[in-house]
Amino acid sequence: MQNTQGIVKRPIITEKATMASETMNRFTFEVIQSANKIEIKNAIERMYGVQVTKVRTANFGGGKASTKYTNRGIVQEKARKWKKAIVSVAEGETIDLFNNY
Repeated sequence: MQNTQGIVKRPIITEKATMASETMNRFTFEVIQSANKIEIKNAIERMYGVQVTKVRTANFGGGKASTKYTNRGIVQEKARKWKKAIVSVAEGETIDLFNNY
């Protein structure tokens, strides 16, 4: 079991994530790669004091290497690996991501 503070890295605030939070009560976070759904659920419930009903996760990055042609030769680098968690909150509850402090 991980430390609660270390599991959630940051909230993801994009147009799509903001629309999902306003209409469907779903909030999106970047989490550490090794976290599972139960740990994510417990961390969000402790951090924000809400009841989480569902957690969806997706892994991104680390795929095909991009090639850059530089003056030092050909450089290949992979995309950064990261994990996204989409958390559904119980009806009537919300997370205020902008006034978190």
